[in-house]
Amino acid sequence: MSGIEIKINEEEEKIEAYKEMDKEEEKKAEDLKEQDKKSREKGREKKVKSLEEITKRELLEKVKETEVKAQENYDLYMRTYAEMENINKRGKKEREELAKFANESLIREILPAIDNLQKAISHAQNDNNPSGLVKGLEMTLGGLMKTLDKLGLKEVEAEGKPFDPNFHEAISQQIDDKVAPGHVIMELQKGYLLNERLIRPSIVVISQGNSKNEAKGA
Repeated sequence: MSGIEIKINEEEEKIEAYKEMDKEEEKKAEDLKEQDKKSREKGREKKVKSLEEITKRELLEKVKETEVKAQENYDLYMRTYAEMENINKRGKKEREELAKFANESLIREILPAIDNLQKAISHAQNDNNPSGLVKGLEMTLGGLMKTLDKLGLKEVEAEGKPFDPNFHEAISQQIDDKVAPGHVIMELQKGYLLNERLIRPSIVVISQGNSKNEAKGA
């Protein structure tokens, strides 16, 4: 083989070697490219996962905030509802009280007239010759008291009862052998209740006890 052929063969071998090197370089480049691609994909997956975790955490926090706010609103609603119920109850009670005692001032004005009727009847009954006028007065008084009774007017019990400063007004005390001390001997003016509220106390005289007790005390 001549020197030229040897030279040609060497050059061809070099060319083949270079080709092999190029292939290896291309393969390395492809491998690097693939690794870079996988790395980027992993990075994206990690980023997406991180965002999902943040979103879940934020969502849970929002849910907790909403629950707290909902409880606060519910508590406020219950307090407001309770206050409204109390206002309604107070208003109802005030209206009932107003209805019960709306006629109080009028009834107070009528009481002296009732007193006069009762006195007139009492004097006429003591007369030996009572006239038909007495019956007329009694009927008038009875009708009036029946009407007032429907409105809630009641007489205060006094005569023979223990003295009660809540319902009786004493103007004097007397010795009495028949009535126990501290009890009402006589009612000088009737007292009245309007729907269980005192509108006029009974004017009374109270017993001091019998004369023997008085003498012992002396």
